[in-house]
Amino acid sequence: MADNWRSRLITQGVARSPNRAMLRAVGFGDGDFDKPIVGVANGHSTMNPCNAGIQPLVDRAMAALHDAGAMPQVFGVPTVTDGIGMGTEGMKYSLVSREVIADAIETSVNGQCMDGVVVVGGCDKNMPAGMMAMARMNVPGIYVYAGTIKPGYWKGQTLTIVSPFEAVGAFTAGKMSEEDFKGIERNACPSVGACGGMYTANTMSSSFEALGMSALGSSQMASPDAEKADSAAYSAKLLVAAIRQNLRPRDIITRKSIENAIALVMATGGSTNAVLHYLAIAAAAEVEWTIDDFERVRQKVPVLCDLKPSGRFVATEFHAAGGVPQVLKMLLVHGLLHGDCVTITGRTIAEELADIPDVPRADQEVIRPWSNPMYAQGHLAILKGNLAPEGCVAKITGLKNPSITGPARVFNSEPEVMEAIMARKITHGDVVVIRYEGPRGGPGMQEMLAPTSALIGQGFGETIGLITDGRFSGGTWGMVVGHVAPEAFVGGPIALVQEGDSITIDAHQRLIQVNVSEEELARRRAAWKQPAPRYTRGLLAKYTRLVSTASLGAITDRD
Repeated sequence: MADNWRSRLITQGVARSPNRAMLRAVGFGDGDFDKPIVGVANGHSTMNPCNAGIQPLVDRAMAALHDAGAMPQVFGVPTVTDGIGMGTEGMKYSLVSREVIADAIETSVNGQCMDGVVVVGGCDKNMPAGMMAMARMNVPGIYVYAGTIKPGYWKGQTLTIVSPFEAVGAFTAGKMSEEDFKGIERNACPSVGACGGMYTANTMSSSFEALGMSALGSSQMASPDAEKADSAAYSAKLLVAAIRQNLRPRDIITRKSIENAIALVMATGGSTNAVLHYLAIAAAAEVEWTIDDFERVRQKVPVLCDLKPSGRFVATEFHAAGGVPQVLKMLLVHGLLHGDCVTITGRTIAEELADIPDVPRADQEVIRPWSNPMYAQGHLAILKGNLAPEGCVAKITGLKNPSITGPARVFNSEPEVMEAIMARKITHGDVVVIRYEGPRGGPGMQEMLAPTSALIGQGFGETIGLITDGRFSGGTWGMVVGHVAPEAFVGGPIALVQEGDSITIDAHQRLIQVNVSEEELARRRAAWKQPAPRYTRGLLAKYTRLVSTASLGAITDRD
């Protein structure tokens, strides 16, 4: 067995009465002190549908750990839900919660010298946070996703959480009746589970299968379904075996396995947030991985799946069509997956995929044949130029023409731009600039689902550009560019843009620029002054002082 809790305490000379006495109070008997102590990081919360179905999964995992000869110890971790906080001051805590959750898991596992950890989470930041913690600590670990929500329906239309946001724009533009507006809101979220398209939660959970840190086939199951609880029990047993083999996260999370994960993200049309989160995961695992690596993978991996937000289908339909294992097998067959990467089972990913068909079933339309992809190249393009010297992320699927040049419409916060959108002050051809919403300026890089969805609802999805030093929801589509770095708060070029400046976004050339002379930008830079931070005390103030640039993952523990 790996260097376990008991042997560590013996080495430290403290394995006798005081420690055992306290553990006896929580159910340990004489025969239990030689068993591995396994933490179960429990993200259950009744605050949101993403996490409200977690407790039954934790219960099954705890029972399976007992049966496999371990001593499970559960502890809670917080969560913030983007869909509820979106467009409010609470949304500033979303990305911040990634660091808080990672720190909480590290504190509990290392503070109690646990031998391994099962992380169970549902909402967007739960996934990268758990993976960052496991990579940092490097004790055996596995991720159990809480599962996806089932789709809602209204008058034959398949609904997700994005539907009500887009309905706001359509209703205010007079394109939707009040009956339909209310019907969509009331029916969009019919069950527990995380947002149902290939949005951030499902993007990260599916990529963890490719990474090797979650059980194959487990990531797109519906949260309420029995198979989801069964997968939690199976995952717990896998972890105990990994503890006995001393198989640790850094044996699994490597440069090649991260490339596998990003290939899966590209093939499924996943969220822009995967860029930010995998930069952070790689940093936690001390793996060399940069923002330019995403562009390298994008250029060789096609988009194979017709999934929302820019496609037709939802996660439960993806799962029924063969899901992540089917896409991974296609990537493997065509030389775009490193088959020799080890997984949490101790077997390679090629061995795990041995029984999966080489081609998708003909009776489904979610996963396209290799010969007929949605797009020949991936959808998350890394753009650079005088507006983003460190880079930024553009989501280019679903667009007839992924380029635009137009006048800048400049706003210094998300509430400012929402006021303009609802007043119908944005029109075709505009390039909306939302700044001072970056890691430090926001702080916390708010997601811009409310403005982007409202613009799409008003009919501007193809004809307006939007750039920000903040982030976008996984549910966003359109000519949108996020994570612009350096951010405005530190004097990045986006801070120098003025109303009416010509801005070009060109995904073909991977270019983002303000069409203003360098001399004029230098004059503006000399006159620019950093604004006062929006928070001076508490968590957000600490985050503002510590957080890195988005091009490095917006992490808080960088050297």
